[in-house]
Amino acid sequence: MRLLLDLGNTRLKWALREGSRWVGQGAVAWNDDVVLALHEAWRLVPRPDHVFGASGVDGGREMQISAVVFTCFEREPTWLRTPAEACGVRNAYPEPGRLGVDRFLGMVAARAEGLAPCILASVGTALTLDARDADGQHLGGLIAPGPQRMQQSLLGATSRVVVDRPGRVLEVADNTPDAVASGCWQAAAALVERFVAHMSAPLGGSPQLIFGGGDAESLAPLVDIHSRLSEDGVLRGLAVWSDAHTPVARSP
Repeated sequence: MRLLLDLGNTRLKWALREGSRWVGQGAVAWNDDVVLALHEAWRLVPRPDHVFGASGVDGGREMQISAVVFTCFEREPTWLRTPAEACGVRNAYPEPGRLGVDRFLGMVAARAEGLAPCILASVGTALTLDARDADGQHLGGLIAPGPQRMQQSLLGATSRVVVDRPGRVLEVADNTPDAVASGCWQAAAALVERFVAHMSAPLGGSPQLIFGGGDAESLAPLVDIHSRLSEDGVLRGLAVWSDAHTPVARSP
């Protein structure tokens, strides 16, 4: 049994995998008492044989989670660092470790599901876009603020843009809250559409657009391109990677 960890900017997601089956999962926000919350969540979880993690956070939080894992299970997590190539995906970055491991594992998950060629759009604190061809070659990508972060940045940078309620996303707005929300969400949608249009030829003309991340369900309907939603892409990619890298138990 393997415990898989996805340390994102907003929360930690975990899942238990036994063979090819998912047997448990959960999530804890970083603004909670993450140590207490994990101890409670894992109180009745059976001891895993291996623990694998993908981290997009700082080393201090990695160490904190490693300590909780060891206290609960007497296991040391193996933290995946983005490789140049793994599981049929080849990283486009000259310095492979500079590509976020979450982006790499999203491509691994999509390849394992036969989704190729494809463009992956992950929508959260950041909006990341990655193109991967039918042979598993990553062609590169883009990073921008996510729609909610765009709004926060705008409101924090000027005293003249003031909102007193959450805005609605409209084609055109006649008030500031709706104008801010509409502008930021439409900007994100336009970036996705532009990236798909620009990368379609290098990908053979008809890449599949795959949305993931916490705000994927909100952004996808604003993009005028057929797409599909993919949940837990990092954990599913990590499962594929751990399938290939889990040590085989030897008979006594």
